[in-house]
This record gives sequence, C-alpha cells and structure tokens, in this order.
Amino acid sequence: MGAVTVGETAEREDLLTVALGKAVQGAGAYSGSVFLRSRDRRALVLAATCGMPPSLLGGWRLIPVSSPIPVATAFTSGRTVHLADADETVRRYPQLAVALPYAFGSCSVPVGAGGETFGALAVVWAAPPGSAGLSKGRRRHLRTLAGRLGSSLAALRARTGDPVECDPQTLPVEMPAPGAPAVRAGLFDWDLRTGALLADDEFCALFGLDPRAFDGRADTLAARLHPGDRAAFRAAARAAAAEGRLVSRSLRVREDEGEGPGGERYRTLDIWGRVPEVRDERARSHLVGVVIDPRAGRAATAAVERLRDGLFSLTPDGRVSYANRSLAELLDVRGEVLLGQCLWDALPWLSDPAFEFRHRSVMVSQAPSSFVACRPPDRWLAFSLHPDAGGVTGRVVAVGPPASAEEPPVAPPPPAAAPARLGVMYHVLQLGSALTEAVTVREVCQVVADQLLPAFGGQQLALYVVRDGTMHLSFHTGHHESFLDWLEGMPLHARLPGTETLTSGVPLFIETRHGLAEGYPDIPIGEVNSWAYLPLIASSRPVGTCVLGFDEVHHFTTKDRGVLTALAGLIAQALERARLYDAEFALARGLQRGLLPHRLPELPYVRTAARYLPCTSGMDIGGDWYDVIPTAGGVALVIGDVEGHSIAAAATMAQLRSAVRAFAAVGHAPGEVLAGANRTLLDLDSGLLASCCYLALDPGSHRAHAVRAGHPPPLLRHPDGTAEVLDPETGPLLGVDPASEYPQTPVDLAPGSILALYTDGLSEERGTDIDVGIDRLRASLAHAPAGSLDELADRLLQHARRSSYRADDIALLLTEFHPVTPPR
Repeated sequence: MGAVTVGETAEREDLLTVALGKAVQGAGAYSGSVFLRSRDRRALVLAATCGMPPSLLGGWRLIPVSSPIPVATAFTSGRTVHLADADETVRRYPQLAVALPYAFGSCSVPVGAGGETFGALAVVWAAPPGSAGLSKGRRRHLRTLAGRLGSSLAALRARTGDPVECDPQTLPVEMPAPGAPAVRAGLFDWDLRTGALLADDEFCALFGLDPRAFDGRADTLAARLHPGDRAAFRAAARAAAAEGRLVSRSLRVREDEGEGPGGERYRTLDIWGRVPEVRDERARSHLVGVVIDPRAGRAATAAVERLRDGLFSLTPDGRVSYANRSLAELLDVRGEVLLGQCLWDALPWLSDPAFEFRHRSVMVSQAPSSFVACRPPDRWLAFSLHPDAGGVTGRVVAVGPPASAEEPPVAPPPPAAAPARLGVMYHVLQLGSALTEAVTVREVCQVVADQLLPAFGGQQLALYVVRDGTMHLSFHTGHHESFLDWLEGMPLHARLPGTETLTSGVPLFIETRHGLAEGYPDIPIGEVNSWAYLPLIASSRPVGTCVLGFDEVHHFTTKDRGVLTALAGLIAQALERARLYDAEFALARGLQRGLLPHRLPELPYVRTAARYLPCTSGMDIGGDWYDVIPTAGGVALVIGDVEGHSIAAAATMAQLRSAVRAFAAVGHAPGEVLAGANRTLLDLDSGLLASCCYLALDPGSHRAHAVRAGHPPPLLRHPDGTAEVLDPETGPLLGVDPASEYPQTPVDLAPGSILALYTDGLSEERGTDIDVGIDRLRASLAHAPAGSLDELADRLLQHARRSSYRADDIALLLTEFHPVTPPR
C-alpha cells in the first residue's frame, strides 16, 4: 500500500470535521471528539476535536482500547455508551470520574462500516445531577452520523488506500464550538472600470440592502452612506485604482429610512480592499475586499476598560486572550505579559493545581465557579469564572482575607517547589485507578502496558520479577521479540541496568545508544534507541524491574522522569499483591479441579461432554459439580450446586457428590437417590443448601427419569434441531427438611437427542428474569451447530467466556443419546 498523500489526509480531516460539527450541533452539546484506531490496534488516537482542546481532557490523546473508558467501550463493543450525568458516570465508569470529576454528560458511538470498526465519536454536554441526558432521537441521530462517517472513511480507503488509522504522533484537527460569530463581515469584488460591484448577502445586509434587489452598482451603495462620507468613498476608489490597495476606511452607513427625534441614525463600518497581483489586466482592474461591522467590539472594549473590576477572557485551553487595565493593576503585572499565557503559568502565586482545576472544571461542566487567592504579600483577590463553549470570562475584585487565612504567604514559592501540573496527576490517578481493578499478575502487566506505552509513546515494555534472587521475564509486549533477552536469569548483583536500578532503588533513563554503550559496554543494544528502567520496590523489598523501550530517540523531560518514578511505586505494590493472589488462586483452583471428575466414563450408547468455568469475581472455590455414573440399569447424569464460594462449600460438594454416587451405585430409584443425598447434607450439619438435577437413563427403553431438587430445568434438543425446556416435577432444595420427597418425571428420548444439564450461572443475567435466561439458552442450544458435543459445549459457553465479570460458577453437562443393546 502506497503512502497517503497530503490531499488524501486533508480529505479525511474534512470528513471528520463535518461529521463532528453536525454531531455537536445535533446533540445540543458544547464539545465533541472523534478517535480513530492506531496502526497497531492497541490504542485510540484523538483525530479531531470540537469545542474543547485535548489539554482539558487530562491529556487523553491516546486511549488504550482495553481501558474502561466510554469511547473505548463503544469501539470494542460496537454499542452506544450514554451517560446522562455525573452520577451515572461515577457508577458505570469510576476511572473516568477519577480523572474528570466534573458535572457533565456524554454519549459515545462506534464509527465503522461493513462490520469493521474504525474508531468512536463522542459528544459532551453540561449535565447537573438528575439530568435526563440525550433523547432517543438524538442518540439515534448520533449513530446515524457515525455510520455515515464510517461509510465515507471506508469509501476513501477503497479509493485512495488511506488506512483509516492514526499515527500516535499525529496532531488532532481542532475546530471551535458552533456559535454566533463575534464579528459580522461581508465580501465584495468591485470592478473599478465599470463600477459594477459583486457582493455577498452579508455585505448587502451590513449596508441595509436587499441582496435580491441590489443592482450591483457602486452608486447604489454610495447612496446608503452619510453625505459627508460620499466624497471620501469616491476618493478611496480612485486611490485604490492608482495604488492597487484600499487603505482601511471608516464609513457611516444609514441604518433606517425613518426620521426619529434625533434624525437619521448611522452605524460605522470598516472597509479594506486590494487589487490582485496578477498579470491579467482585467483582473487588475478589480478591487476585492471585506467590510466589517466593529461597533459591538469597540463598544464592549470601551465599556470594559472603564470598569474598576479586573476582567479577562480565556481561550478554551486557558490562555489569556484579553485583559483590561484594572486586571493588570490588581494582579500587579503588565497586560502584555498575560496575553497568550495561562494565568497559572504567568503568575507564580497561582501555580497551585487547584486553580488550574477550577478552570478545567468550569469548561467541562459549563458551570460558573469562584475562588479566592492571595497575591503576595497580603493582597486577597476573588476570582469568578463564567464559561461557555468558546472560553471563559473572568472577573477579579479585591476582598478581605478569608477567616481561615491566619498567616498568608509572604512570597511566591520558589520554582523548584512548584507543584505538579494536572497532567502529571492525571497519569498517576489513571494508572492507580486501573491497577485497583487488576487482580492477577497478567492483568497488572496488561494494565501497565495499556497505560504507559500510549502515555509516553513507547513501543516496547518488559516486566521482570525477582524469583530466587534472579530476574525472570513476566511480561513483554512489542514487536522486538528479543527485547532484553539477556536479562533473563541474571542475579541481582550483576552489573546490568535492569539489576542496578533495582538494587539502588534509583530509576535509570538512557536516551541514546551511545549512552547505553558508554555505561554498559558489554550488553547487546538491539533495535531500541532509548530506555527507561524503573525499579519496582514494595515494602522495601525488590519486586522487579519495569523497562520501557523507544524505537526512536526519546528525551525524558523532568516531568516524564517524575511521573514514571511515581508510577513505579504503584506498579510494584500492585504486582506484589497480584503475585500473592496468583499463588493462592492456583492452590484453590487445584483443589477445585481435584474435586471434579478427571474424565467422564465412555459408554457405547451415550456420548458426553462437560465444562466448568469458575466465577471471575473472586478467588474462592465454589460448589458446582457434575457427574456421569454408570449403573446396573444404564447411566445416571447428575449436576448440582452447593450455595456459596468457600472451602466449606467445596468440601460439602465433595461429600454430597460421593453420597449421590453411593446411592446410585446400589440401584436406588432417582427419587430415593436425592432423598438420601438430602438426609446426608442435613447430617453433615454444614448449614448450606444445595440444588441438584438427576436423570437416570435407560438405553433399552429410550426413556429417562428426571428428578429435581430446586435446580434449573434440563433442556432437550431433538434430532430435528428443535429444543425445549423440560419441566419435570421439582422438590425442595437439599438440606431443608429430612422428610422431603422428590417425585420423578419420565422423559422420552429419540435417538440423536441431546440433553443439557447446567447450573444457574449459565442462565442468570443481572437485571433479567431467570426464565428469560433459560429461554435464551434454549435458543442457543437449538441454533448452535452440533458437529460434536465439544463444539456445542464451547458455543453454549461462548457468551459467558467473553464476559469480564461472572458472579457465579458455571457447570455444563451435555449428553447425546445413541441407543444400542446395552452390555450385560
């Protein structure tokens, strides 16, 4: 595939900005953004933004696709993520609320075409608590716009080869929020030889002319001017013809035809123009230019400059675009020093992140805010901020010291003591929040890779852990397979960057190959050009080393070094916790596997397949079990579930399973088997209850007898592919009453029938009735291909395997009936 040209990139940017502008306006939002996938498909890259600069969103220019962030969820799931207000955001996406604790609502929709997802589109609006969010119609409109954008991007790729992907270093397209123009301007083209004048609608409106009735003559235009300006207008035209340009002129234009108490009313317009510098003589006889109505700006500036209060205007990213004289006096700084700067950068006594936080808060939530600050040595000032999508208007007044200010600061803090910026705090908060949800070592490593590589632009990441005094690779990601292979198995006392940084506890940043070769001449360099070695130390114990690699030379700024050093401590604590969890988890799961059948018996008239999925919400083992028991009359199929997730539940399950096998082996009827198991559970005095489903299958009669003790009903798939929910009579749960009885129900089985026994973890879904879940499972059993029982079992568990959260264990037992003459 050839390189993408500048024209093709511009065409893609045009598609993004048009779609984004329509999305923001259609949703009634004040901000929006489009993210496209990166070339390595690991991150979403901010491709276009409207109404809010990326700097206000915590530095989210790259978002790992696995992040629990709405745009990433919309991209990976293909679904709309609608968050009506801050309360819903906190409930569903706590990590987003940690980084952006403001009152706003958002809606994220996937962008794609033909089953392929290219990215996601998101809009943001002001949402105080209790807001209803976007209507269904507006959400549908957003999805439609995103679908059209996806189709346009796919067509562009097919026509030009544009891969519809973003390089992480690509700067996003920024466009202002939609709003009324601050200045009215009209364009014109004046033929100085003939006097003909072409003008747009805004030009005509400024001169009080109807665009449809304007005859295109300069004389008609002159008739709208104040009589005292008409001669100056004609002189300006002659000068323009001679000099090739029209110097700025102010003209008074009649506003109406009526005579009021003060006579005719006029407004002042400014006009500029120039002759095109071309060789064509006909073109050089034309004057092209613009007319502007500056009265609102002039009047506003004059009014603001008269005020004693300090007034200023900030761009959306916080830079000062206007400051009146009173503000400069109150802040004790020259006005030109402020222009183009952020207040917290220009004024050391406003460098506390709390002030930057205030600005970000009002922009994201679109709600006014105020605060008090002390200008050294003892001048207290009250700031109030009033936002809209285009920026912030601020007001400053002198006030007395607050009651809590006993000893105001006497001098600004020295530069070395300046607090960290919000961008630094964001990375710490984001990684710390993500690590709280990572449980296993693998999950911790994946979170570290997902967060650090996009945040710092690295391409390689390796995590080495200390085991028996030597370094061992725990995780690696990146396209250089041999990255740091030489560190594997090295003792801690070896003179290597990965071990020395751990023993000294000091991070090591190597920016060039020359620097590595100079400090460590004997180690292979490979294809990486810059490295960051971070010591992972938890509770004064060496845990391991985290290494970031950069394909290109990377200069580590002071901020980079500080953030990475802070993050190393979080990673070490999470990694140590995860290693303990993995050890205990392996022990618990080993016990769980030992309590279940190692393999199912092979019988000539049935084929069986079983699956067990542990829950993902914790490491405690559960009480689900299944069994296939050959009997004198055929075979018994059993599935059960002891309540709870604990060692006690697993132990009770093992004893209950043994009891069922014993009662079945001696030839008890199905109802008697469960009655005996019920008495056994009560005799154990565990205080636990259990459910069970037991089917005794007689291959000679093509019939089974089913018994249930409070367990979900079995499913039967007929040879023609239809499936039904069987409804055998049910008795009470095991462990309730020693006198409980369990009636049995006959079930006819045709050759090729498939029985499905399962525990409720497979059929239950949060917020859904249990019958709905059972019917969904029945439909899956009916429509899933049945090339083999193993394939069918995997397909029935497909939805459960994809879920990142399962509150209960799942056991599944499938049995296919093929009758033959049973053995004697």
